[in-house]
Amino acid sequence: MLKRDQIGVIDLFCGIGGLSYGLKQEGFDIIAGFDIDKTCEFAYTHNNEAKFFDMDITRVRKSKINKLFKGKKVRVLAGCAPCQPFSSYAFKNKEKDPNKYDLLYQFGRLVKETLPDIVTMENVPQIMDFKLKPVLSDFISLLKQKEYEVSVNKVYCPDYGIPQTRKRLVLIASRIGKIELIPPTHTKDNYVTLRDAISDLPEIKAGETCAEDPLHRAQSLSPLNLRRIKSTPYGGSWKDWPEELKLKCHLTEKGKSFGSVYGRMIWDSPASTMTTQCTGLGNGRFGHPEQDRAITAREAALIQTFPKTYKFFSNEQAVSLTKASRYIGNAVPPKLGRIIAMSIAKHLKLE
Repeated sequence: MLKRDQIGVIDLFCGIGGLSYGLKQEGFDIIAGFDIDKTCEFAYTHNNEAKFFDMDITRVRKSKINKLFKGKKVRVLAGCAPCQPFSSYAFKNKEKDPNKYDLLYQFGRLVKETLPDIVTMENVPQIMDFKLKPVLSDFISLLKQKEYEVSVNKVYCPDYGIPQTRKRLVLIASRIGKIELIPPTHTKDNYVTLRDAISDLPEIKAGETCAEDPLHRAQSLSPLNLRRIKSTPYGGSWKDWPEELKLKCHLTEKGKSFGSVYGRMIWDSPASTMTTQCTGLGNGRFGHPEQDRAITAREAALIQTFPKTYKFFSNEQAVSLTKASRYIGNAVPPKLGRIIAMSIAKHLKLE
C-alpha cells in the first residue's frame, strides 16, 4: 500500500510555505520550494524541513525537478503563481505588470516537461475571467492535452474552517484518474470565527509588543488615527466618525465605496481577508474589535491558520512588521493546503 511519505511535493512560488505546511501536516514529503524572495528561506526551510531554491521560475529546468522527485511513487507539483494582475486592486490600477501574467505559463511549461502525477494550483477567483486574460483556460487546456483529469473550484474559506472571508480558486489535476476537492467541512452554523482564532491573546496597545510573543506586535498610531479608532464603534468604520475626523478622499463618490476602511472586526464572524497590509489600520477592516489598534502580525497569522509554533524569523526578537505582514498576507492558509492534501489522499485511496 502507498504510504504518505512516498508522495513527494515540490512547491513553486512557495513563499514562507503555507501551502507546503498544510500538505506536510497530512504526512506528505515536502521536497523543495522555489521562490525569488530569498528572505522567505528561513521560514520555509525551518517549518517544512525542505530545501529552498532562490530561483526565478523561468530558470527552473526539467532536469532539476526530475532529480528532486527521484524515488517518489507519487509526484505532486504545487504552486500559487503571484496573483497581483488578477486581484480586485489590479482592476482599479492601470499600472499592471504584464510579466506576472506569464508565471502561470511557466508553471504550465514545467508540468508539460516533467509530467507530475498530480498538479495543484491556488489563486484568486478573478483568474477565471477569461476575457481579462486566458491564462487559466490555457493552463487547463494544457493539462487536458497531457491527459490530466482537472477539477477547478471556487472556495469560500469559511466553508473549510478558515476564519476569514477569503475567496480562492483551487485547481487540482491528476493523471491517475478523476480527482475532486473534498466537500466543505463547515457551514454558517459552525464557521470558525475571529473569536475562536485570536481571543486568547494578551491585550496590548497600539505601538506595543507582547513581551512573551514578539510577533504579537501592533503598529503605532498617530494621535489623529488614535482618535479615529476610538471613535469607531464595534463593527463600525470611518462612516461612524464625526465630520472632523473623516478624510477628504472618503467623501468622494469613489471613496464612499470603501466602507470597510478603518473598520473594526466582529468577534463572532470570520475576519476580513488578510492582505499584505493587514496590520495597518487604514488598509481595510483590520481594527481590533475592542482594543484601540489594528490587528497584530500574530493575530493575522492565526487568522491565516498558521499555528503559534510557526517561526517566521530566525531572530524572533527582531520582527519586521512590514515583512511579517507581507509574508502572511501572501501565504496560502495552511488549513487550505491541508484540505488540498486531504483531497489528494482521498483520490489515492489512502487511509
